[in-house]
Amino acid sequence: MAAELNGQTPGMDVLSAIRSKRDTRAFTDRSVPDDVLGRVLDAARMAGSAKNRQPVRLIVVTDPEVIEALKGPCDFAAWIHGAPVVVVGCVERSDSIRLQFDLGRHLQNLMLAAHAEGLATCPVTVQRVADVSPILDIPETHEALMYIPLGYRAAGGEAPPAIASPRLSMDEYVSYGSFGG
Repeated sequence: MAAELNGQTPGMDVLSAIRSKRDTRAFTDRSVPDDVLGRVLDAARMAGSAKNRQPVRLIVVTDPEVIEALKGPCDFAAWIHGAPVVVVGCVERSDSIRLQFDLGRHLQNLMLAAHAEGLATCPVTVQRVADVSPILDIPETHEALMYIPLGYRAAGGEAPPAIASPRLSMDEYVSYGSFGG
């Protein structure tokens, strides 16, 4: 049993989760236990938002027919029907990029928490946002911008090790004082 820390039972430290998380597009049909899903969703909920407006809403989809319908509004989602859960990220309708940033913060928390719980995820961008609303009864005040399919990784669904697609070196990635400085 993992030691308790501030009332929470940690799965893995955050830097390990960040460094080892890989996207996957192949899942087993094993269902995600409610308590695990609850912790993952709570991690998403705890992300901040500009001025604490809390514009993000999540829709948890487990019905295979609805998941199949969610493929239509996306150009690169042919594989999502294999996930036992698809979390749909919604924000208030707005021209503000800030709301998209807020949604990204919530979904990154969700994906890292899922990884720490032994679940696999992969973000999916919605290209035809208006087409999602009738599928999920989303009110006109909100729009669905991203999906996060999640479940247990299937054999063969592993992403290549980070070494196969190395990250930029810190010298290439970070500049001090000015771009390239």
